[in-house]
Amino acid sequence: MVSPAASRTSPSGIRRIVAASLVGTTIEWYDFFLYGSAAALVFNTLFFPASDPLVGTLLAFLTYAVGFAARPLGGVVFGHFGDRIGRKRLLVVSLLMMGGATFAIGLLPTHASIGGAAPVLLTVLRLVQGFALGGEWGGAVLLVAEHGDDRSRGFWASWPQAGAPGGNLLATGVLALLAAVQSDEAFLVWGWRVPFLLSGVLVVVGLWIRVSVSESPAFLEARARAEAEEAAGRRRPTPVVEVFRSHGRDVVTAIGVRLGENVSYYVLTAFLLVYVTVHLHLPKSDALNAVLIGSAVHFVTIPLWGALSDRIGRRAVTLVGSVGMAVWAFAFFALLDSRSFAVIAAAVTAGLLLHGAMYGPQAAFISEMFDTRVRYSGASMGSQLASLLGGALAPIVAVELLKSYGSSVPVSVYLCAAALVTTIAAVAARETRGRSLTGSRGAVPAATAGSSGGR
Repeated sequence: MVSPAASRTSPSGIRRIVAASLVGTTIEWYDFFLYGSAAALVFNTLFFPASDPLVGTLLAFLTYAVGFAARPLGGVVFGHFGDRIGRKRLLVVSLLMMGGATFAIGLLPTHASIGGAAPVLLTVLRLVQGFALGGEWGGAVLLVAEHGDDRSRGFWASWPQAGAPGGNLLATGVLALLAAVQSDEAFLVWGWRVPFLLSGVLVVVGLWIRVSVSESPAFLEARARAEAEEAAGRRRPTPVVEVFRSHGRDVVTAIGVRLGENVSYYVLTAFLLVYVTVHLHLPKSDALNAVLIGSAVHFVTIPLWGALSDRIGRRAVTLVGSVGMAVWAFAFFALLDSRSFAVIAAAVTAGLLLHGAMYGPQAAFISEMFDTRVRYSGASMGSQLASLLGGALAPIVAVELLKSYGSSVPVSVYLCAAALVTTIAAVAARETRGRSLTGSRGAVPAATAGSSGGR
């Protein structure tokens, strides 16, 4: 069994683990978000030609949602093997699957070339993307969380979270650059393929970094304990069964904590592209550059929110974001309607700052809810089920509401309702700050138990 002394990771070691998780997660989110941006900007024309631009966009976002539908399945499969054979190996597999699918999308013939087979192939590759990402999130945040110490876990574990805006920043930046140097015709003919093909290079870089890290010491300790129990004739159920037996409330809590964050992110980024370009009839460069600016600020501030959660608790920081987002939902679209690029960029940036307050503490918050032996499965299921209910539907619901009512007010109500769900979940959750990730259900140390403020 791994001793506590052996399990402690040096400062340089934790920085190396964080770098590997951040780079790999950034690449995976680049691949995933690239599809969302392309769905809003070009896939409606190339793969789903229709007379009504919003109908074509809606069909494009349906394939976008298919990727989310595959994420819970990916979470279950990757979680099962991640809890059995380790976090590191599964992270390598997820990166290869995601990168391969994204590269293949860049080679796909369009509807004009092969007809209905084009959207079918696109959907299949989107399923592979979703399956891979369903296993990526849990493994990446756990590898960091289980290497870090109990007092600063919120800060260190938030860095893989920064991979989401990092990937979006990279995807949006490449698209914005192409939009700036190409005509719309050239972008539709071949320019959109460049960012997808670039994924092949990024995956090689990510693999080179990711294979160099060590396995989680908490997992090694849990595996040694499980092997000893099996040698004694005691067998535990599979991780997914044990999650629902002993952590059912935690799975529901994780879904609630993540729902408002997920809905808000995809409204603020993916649906924004549709609203600005189709509804407001502004150049796509305005929407892309606004997301670019907001994502840069988002990337920098997520670890700051994570660090704050180490001081005042996961619940408190999450509530700052969820309550703020419930209010901002109504101001956001009013600011977009100004049609001023500066105001639009400020609106997106402020929204992503509030999103970061929910997202920054989330990796530590959800990781601390589960025992080590089922942590990959539990964290992945809770987060990916929320993604299916939230992120998968958010752009579709938002586009349909805009199409049906011709107004942003119903979209604001939808965003506000999702943020209130997260508010309720955070209020009802147990505070986990300071909880150890070794042993059973990780008791909160006496030094922090009295100040956690949770139930």
